[in-house]
Amino acid sequence: MTVTFESLPVELIAEILGELDLESLIKASYLSRRLLTITSDSSLNPWRRPILRNLRSATYEDCLRHLSVRQTVPRQNWIEILSLARPSFILFDATLPNLKTADWEECFNRRFLPGWKKWKKDGVSWREAFIKLLHRVWHRSQTSCTADESWTKYVVLNRNGSANELEVSSRTFNPVAIFNDMKLQSNLAHLETRIRLVVTLADVRILAFGTLNRPRSTLMVNPNAHIFLHPPGIEADENDTNPRMQKTDHPVTDHGVYPMSELTYQVTSHSYTRLTHPLPADSHFDYPWFTSGGSDKRWLGSGAEEEEGLCWVGGLMVVTQIVGPKSYERSGDWPPLQDLDLVLGPGRQQYASFTWNDLNAIAPWMEERITKRINGPGLGI
Repeated sequence: MTVTFESLPVELIAEILGELDLESLIKASYLSRRLLTITSDSSLNPWRRPILRNLRSATYEDCLRHLSVRQTVPRQNWIEILSLARPSFILFDATLPNLKTADWEECFNRRFLPGWKKWKKDGVSWREAFIKLLHRVWHRSQTSCTADESWTKYVVLNRNGSANELEVSSRTFNPVAIFNDMKLQSNLAHLETRIRLVVTLADVRILAFGTLNRPRSTLMVNPNAHIFLHPPGIEADENDTNPRMQKTDHPVTDHGVYPMSELTYQVTSHSYTRLTHPLPADSHFDYPWFTSGGSDKRWLGSGAEEEEGLCWVGGLMVVTQIVGPKSYERSGDWPPLQDLDLVLGPGRQQYASFTWNDLNAIAPWMEERITKRINGPGLGI
């Protein structure tokens, strides 16, 4: 008995079709009625992998623009496209499909930070809110306009366990200058500003500003800064294809260079899940676990120590930076994707608000570790 391609099990056919490029898959879907049925089946969905390969590449295939007009492509694939594709492609090139309200809401929650829901007004559809906000982000990535957001918020994790949500006029928002003032007030002006890339999303990336030192006293150590960047129980290993997690059934008590009293501070075990709302970019696909490839630089040291055996001292400032096509161009001789490379150069001057809701989404393990949340400056007394 002769075995033909179409006589194979439908799951195997869909798996093979998923290895084709998008243009070839479109042609293959019309070769026979059986292939048309298989490619149209939302449970088999051979389109997902070719679409994701396009979204992860610098150049999209031309056929991706009008994929929505083809009835063989399940609508669920557009949730991936609208969540990850470049803003300019969605706004100016793609023919958008007719999706359900729930699908547009899912796209909104996958693409944008939770704090950005404030732009969704009552009576406005999720589709309209998504398109308007995406256009606002694209516009801000191309210009220095701040008319739509007069005040930019950011969060500071203090060394005493509390945290402040602060705001500055968007016209004068300069995180480097703001953090220099913070260092001056904390008598840390002599220390170099260290900037870490926490996670990259579709349109923004979360940056953390802090200082590293070998303090003589543990009073200057900021344990929350360390835990924010290095979730307890998670380790980094470039040699592993999957992130390596140390699973424990008991509290994590080995704090290394961050000793803390059990009476005042206790780190409990936490069940981590991969971040999906919002959805990280491919460079941080496994966040909060370590993502190999060179872009995840939260772990520059080993274990509880940072590079050169230093530890975080003073406050840690967390901000949201809007990224554009030029944000990843090398702007100097400093190491890529860390410190000054993240804030100096083209495509690195626009910022958006980072709020409590965003902190809860990006680092949910911090909720039980922040002792007091303060809106505005001060100690919250």
